[in-house]
Amino acid sequence: MTLDGVVLDIDGTLVLSNDIHAQAWIESFASHGYEVSLEQVRPLMGMGGDQLMTKLFAELNEAENPGKAIASDHTELVLKKYRPQLQPTRGARELVEKLMTTGLHVIVATSASDRELAVMLKVADVEDLLTETTSSSDAENSKPAPDIVLAALQKAELAPDRVVMLADTPYDIEAAGQAGVGVIALRCGGFSDEDLAGAIAIYDDPADLLHHYSQSPLGQTARV
Repeated sequence: MTLDGVVLDIDGTLVLSNDIHAQAWIESFASHGYEVSLEQVRPLMGMGGDQLMTKLFAELNEAENPGKAIASDHTELVLKKYRPQLQPTRGARELVEKLMTTGLHVIVATSASDRELAVMLKVADVEDLLTETTSSSDAENSKPAPDIVLAALQKAELAPDRVVMLADTPYDIEAAGQAGVGVIALRCGGFSDEDLAGAIAIYDDPADLLHHYSQSPLGQTARV
């Protein structure tokens, strides 16, 4: 398979943020009188916040309060209270640089808002490299729906069978699969190989993928 491009997830893939997102959800729910445990929330990381909320509490939605306030509070906790704890995954910038030098068309696809995305790109130290992005504003439905992956393919004018997605959750794999895109999964998002079983390949983190680049699906591209 010769590749033309890469669809790139950010949270959990380039930034160690899944645990922080989970804790922020717990605190945000609690502040509005909804109790939820880490064991309930953590497996849902990678799912769009609107879908996560409904899955945990069927009566809530992001369009109206208290769901709207819970979602807003979650975002503020991540971007303010927990911002100092956010760190890039190992090899994040180096892998993105490698993708760029091989001539692959790289576009970001995330269920995060534009505001959250800007912070995460800065944390990963790739804001100067990744200038083509799609976010929650580009998709009607969040992951695991395929909308954001389809939006990225359309924006970058890429065919799904000539693209791979780099991501870290089963919801990314589900979304990409519905869009006809294979996923190279990374364990740094905190999911097991069993959770990531639908991926075409699995590596520890960006540094591990970079170390095995030539043997990976990315290394099969003929670009230089």
